[in-house]
Amino acid sequence: MKIKETGLVLFLENYEDNVHFYTEKLGLTIREKKEGLTKLDFGGSYLMVENNGVSNTSEKNRSQNPTVIRIEVEDIDEAVRELKHREVQVEILKFNWGTIGVIIDPEGNRIELKNYS
Repeated sequence: MKIKETGLVLFLENYEDNVHFYTEKLGLTIREKKEGLTKLDFGGSYLMVENNGVSNTSEKNRSQNPTVIRIEVEDIDEAVRELKHREVQVEILKFNWGTIGVIIDPEGNRIELKNYS
């Protein structure tokens, strides 16, 4: 099997609000948009957001959503400053293996920033 590209698909209840969050707040670029579906550039891959998901008002627990979206960045401190400037809440967690910045999207999906290593 020859893989051309990889991607993630995220189903969202409040589709338009989340397209705004992923483009305006996280800064992802729209690659393609159709009714109820938006494909975003996501590093060397894509993140596709679609409607017909289930929203949560706080972070979804692992049984509700066992997946974390991980974004590896060159400089986590710079990325956190930029996101806070865009009014995105980021929680910094430090571990013996490194530091992550945790973001929760408007539907409770967990996103983590980590330094690229």
